[in-house]
Amino acid sequence: MKVIIDTPIWSLAFRKKSCRENNILINSLIELIRNARIEIIGSIRQEVLSGISDKNKFYEVKSKMTAFTDYVVQTHDYEFAADYSNECRRI
Repeated sequence: MKVIIDTPIWSLAFRKKSCRENNILINSLIELIRNARIEIIGSIRQEVLSGISDKNKFYEVKSKMTAFTDYVVQTHDYEFAADYSNECRRI
């Protein structure tokens, strides 16, 4: 099964300094990458890249992220997410 990684995890991964508590998250991300289980959606790619003001760093991160295929979000994905969100609020 493929996994979509959200923006905060990518941000941690691309930071030069990361605190010790984040090591488990980064190690999990590395393991998912090694097992070719990562996909990304366009809005997450945009959020990650939008947070980089340094042009050189921007192109470096952009280049690294090209390794991950885009999952194309369809209408039914949004409907499923809304249904799931409503179900979670009922609990």
